[in-house]
Amino acid sequence: MSTDFSAAGPGRRAVLGWLGGAAVAGAVAPGQRALAAAGPPRTAQGRAVAPPDRALPALAAAGRQFLAGRLRHTTVLQSFVLDGRRGYVYALQVVAGGVRLPGERAAVSHAVRVRRGDLCLNRLALDGSPAGHMYLKGFGHGGSIGLEESWDGVTLWTEWDANPASGYGRGLCRFGFADGRVLSRTAPGLRTYRPLPGSTSNSPAVDPVYRRLLLRYKRRGVPHFALHDLDRFRAGVFRPLITFAQPGAHLGLPFQGMALYGASAYQLLGSAYGAGNPPSSGGNARLYRIDLRTGRAVWQQMDRTAPELSPREPEGLAVWRGGDGGVPRLCLGFTEGPAGARTFRLYEKALN
Repeated sequence: MSTDFSAAGPGRRAVLGWLGGAAVAGAVAPGQRALAAAGPPRTAQGRAVAPPDRALPALAAAGRQFLAGRLRHTTVLQSFVLDGRRGYVYALQVVAGGVRLPGERAAVSHAVRVRRGDLCLNRLALDGSPAGHMYLKGFGHGGSIGLEESWDGVTLWTEWDANPASGYGRGLCRFGFADGRVLSRTAPGLRTYRPLPGSTSNSPAVDPVYRRLLLRYKRRGVPHFALHDLDRFRAGVFRPLITFAQPGAHLGLPFQGMALYGASAYQLLGSAYGAGNPPSSGGNARLYRIDLRTGRAVWQQMDRTAPELSPREPEGLAVWRGGDGGVPRLCLGFTEGPAGARTFRLYEKALN
């Protein structure tokens, strides 16, 4: 693990305030200690959000369903992010087989779509109704998606430049949503980033409040995380604040999503019901909270949200700041329904 907090960006003050003065005082240079006095994060109405409780009783509870929906294609949900201010969910899935996109001579099989990294980006209203879509050709598998807010809308972050050997991205990109557009990995105007040449399985999570970006990647098959200042990353300065190996990777469970808020990251591991993971077990979905000061998991447990679903594959993790007066909530996605007719459900729970 390596750390470097000297590359402080505009959001540094807020992050250090969230960490707490006592903890930060021993971790920063004397000239930076005044930053630790910054106040805690606040809701949209200006109420202070209390620091997380170490016991995390709310995070340990089963989630409450707040959305059930169906995506444009019959393939499964891969990841999602919420725009609470405008009332949208953005969700990624691999393009289904038998679909012919504009500019293609013939329909393409699902296996080829997976290998090429062709994705459908769905936009849905918070009642689950469709509100537009895009296609992303040659981007990756859709393991995570980030959202950055700006005065004129939102910018979406996804993996980019799919590795032909795996279908997973070798870099990141950002773009604005344009309903109906087919965006190729070489499209003019697409802002692309290759922070770790030679890596694969790149995927982003963005904390729009504290201006941080969390990159997950693999090198030599080993998954890692790297936390970046968002504005420096946008400018092409790839100097992480901390890098660390992915906690829980030794379990061999599929990685199913990540989220970022303040001094903590969250990750979701697990698989659908099947051999070795029967419905009677309640599932193997495992939720983690990671301290971004150390890169260590400070809390984890089997998540028992919606054990009645079938096949109950965990798919996606996000922080939602749109409900309950803007207080942040952690949201989990699960698939439901038979192959060829998959739907999904989203659940939320308190972070504290």
